[in-house]
Amino acid sequence: MKPDFTRKLLQWNKSSNTRAMPWKGEKDPYKIWLSEIILQQTRVEQGWSYYEKFIAAFPTILHLARANEEKVFKMWEGLGYYSRCKNLIATARTIASEYKGKFPNTYDQIEALPGIGPYTASAISSFAFNAPHAVLDGNVQRIIARYFGITTPIDTTAGKKLFQTLAQSLLHHDEPGIYNQAIMDFGAVICKPQNPLCSDCVQKKECEAFKQNAVTQLPVKQKAIVRKERWFYYFIIECKGKWYIRQRTGKDIWENLFEFVLFESPAAVEDLTVKLPFLKKLVNGQACQIESISRMYRQQLTHQTIHGRFVKLKVQEALPALNHFLLIDKKQLSEYAFPRFITTFLGEPAPPAQLF
Repeated sequence: MKPDFTRKLLQWNKSSNTRAMPWKGEKDPYKIWLSEIILQQTRVEQGWSYYEKFIAAFPTILHLARANEEKVFKMWEGLGYYSRCKNLIATARTIASEYKGKFPNTYDQIEALPGIGPYTASAISSFAFNAPHAVLDGNVQRIIARYFGITTPIDTTAGKKLFQTLAQSLLHHDEPGIYNQAIMDFGAVICKPQNPLCSDCVQKKECEAFKQNAVTQLPVKQKAIVRKERWFYYFIIECKGKWYIRQRTGKDIWENLFEFVLFESPAAVEDLTVKLPFLKKLVNGQACQIESISRMYRQQLTHQTIHGRFVKLKVQEALPALNHFLLIDKKQLSEYAFPRFITTFLGEPAPPAQLF
């Protein structure tokens, strides 16, 4: 089945694949790498404009390596999964210092870079350097599982080994880059997760899932994602016309992004007034004026759901408990990168009760 699958895929790619993307057919490893990092956990439609924005601002990897870190994070704002941005900067600086600004050209060297795993290394090495490494992402796993009728879960050790072996066996070694792009496109437009276009599929005669009417049942996953619930309550504290913000640190979500004063609760909080022990301790007896309390906001992340509200209040004197925070003017907010949870709130029209 292997030669037939590969032949039909490349034939489909040549005659029917009209999927357009700005990085498609690109040979510059820097641009390929940038597109791949952006597209990790991001839909093509959303990542497209970010890719073009980054290329315009940083036309080479040296431009990115020398860029101000805050500027890069600000440009990434809205894409989420900010560890990708942190690794983007680290990789650019590694290539600038260890490879004199020239992108490494072997699979092993590429995979050793921060934030690059087997899939991304395979994509870059095959697209840029025509190296015979098959990509294996969700699209490819889905195609292989359906085509061969594989019920081995894709998220088990045995499954990962099996799918990687099959992916490599299907690869066209003379044109690995073209093949890799073709199979990813095929998974995106034909062998889709939902409502696959089986009637238009050039592989349907040999596809085991199609023959057994099991397309919607494959691929199989063993582990269900367990999502936890978190409640974030942000206090937007104004003191003499300035607002308190800080940069998030540690290995939690939104690392390196900025936020207002945060109270995280193990459950929903009804009373967000000065009676709240967190706020009472924060102001330490100083009079404060609560101006508004927002509606409840919600953001779904891969493994957790964030709920929360925003409380706007004023104090007359600086709060000693917030000495480690920055005090900035409102007009400076646009200079800092915030998580989408916060930018969504800031971007909405203020209700009548809000004075900012």
